[in-house]
Amino acid sequence: MQTGLFDIHDRLGKLDKNDDPLLQLDQLINWERFRPTLEQIRAKKKKSSPGPKYYDVVLMFKILIIQSLYNLSDDAVEFQILDRLSFMRFLKLSLGDRVPDSKTIWLFRDQLTKANLIEKLFVEFDKFLRSNGYSAKKGQIVDASIISTPKQRNSRNENQKIKQGEVPQDWKIAKKSQKDTDARWTIKGGKRYYGYKNHISIDVKNKLIRSYAVTDASVHDSNVFEDLLDDSNSSRDVYADSAYRSKASEKRLKQKGYRGHLQRKGSRHKKLTEWEKQGNRTRSRIRSRVEHIFGIQAMTAGSLNLRTIGLVRARAKIGLRNLAYNINRYKTLAGNG
Repeated sequence: MQTGLFDIHDRLGKLDKNDDPLLQLDQLINWERFRPTLEQIRAKKKKSSPGPKYYDVVLMFKILIIQSLYNLSDDAVEFQILDRLSFMRFLKLSLGDRVPDSKTIWLFRDQLTKANLIEKLFVEFDKFLRSNGYSAKKGQIVDASIISTPKQRNSRNENQKIKQGEVPQDWKIAKKSQKDTDARWTIKGGKRYYGYKNHISIDVKNKLIRSYAVTDASVHDSNVFEDLLDDSNSSRDVYADSAYRSKASEKRLKQKGYRGHLQRKGSRHKKLTEWEKQGNRTRSRIRSRVEHIFGIQAMTAGSLNLRTIGLVRARAKIGLRNLAYNINRYKTLAGNG
C-alpha cells in the first residue's frame, strides 16, 4: 500500500489531538537563540570544498535535546528520527530529507564538548528563562544524584593504579578507549554504585535547575555545596539534606547571608528529639521538590545511566540532560501560565 501526502497529514493531525509534547516544545522555544553559541564550532572553515556539507547546527542541537529527553543512544536516536513522524516534525525534516547518522550525532556532541559549549548553552537558556519571568524565587534546594556507568572489570592492581591517576602500562590503545578511569565507586543506602554525580541547585518556586556540577561518584556532596548557590535568588533560604550539614557549612552560610535549612541526622548515641524530627518533616516538604526533578529525569529517560566514557564526556551528557529538563520544564510552566 502506497502512502500519500494526505495520509501523513492525517497521522500528524491525530498526534495533535493527543497533544504531541514535541510540537508544544517546538512552538514555545525560539531555537534560533542558540545559534550564535552553536556556530562557534563552525568557526574553523574546511580547507577544501569537496565532501559532505555540515548539517545545520540548530537541527543537530535539537537532536541532542530529544536524545537527552528520551535517554536514547546515538544509534537509537537515528532510528527514531527515521521511524517517528513526531521526531521528524520537531526537527523540520521531511521524508525526503537526509537524516544525520549516529556517527554524525556523536561527532557534533563531541565538538560541543571540546569547545566547552554545553554549559554556555545552559546559561543562555537560563537567561531566556529569567527574561521571560522565570527568575529564581523563594529559596533554593541543593542535592545530588548518582549517575551509573558500566562497571569496569579491572584487577586489584589495575584499580590501585587508576586511583593514583595512572593508566596501567599493559593496556593497549583499543583497551584504553573502552575503559573509564574517571568514574568512581560510592556507597548510598547500603548499596554500592559506580559512576558520577549530578549536583544541582534548583529554585523552590519554579523547580528549574539554576546551576549544576558533575563529579565522580566518590566526591562528597558537601564539597561542591557552596559553588552551586545562586546569589540572585529572591530568598536567602537554602535547603539541603543531612549530607550537607556541618558546623563549618552552617557557619559559612550565615557569613554569606543565607538562612540554612539543612536536615538533621541522628546517631546511635544521639537520637533526634521530637522537635528536631518535626523540623526535618517541615523542611522535607520543600526539599522533596528536588527529588521530583531526579524522578522526572529517571522516568523520562528510563534510568539515570550513562553510556559515555570519561569525566569530560560525562559532564557534557549530564549537562545536556539538565538543559533538556529545563527546556521541558519551561514547556510545563508556560503551558500552565
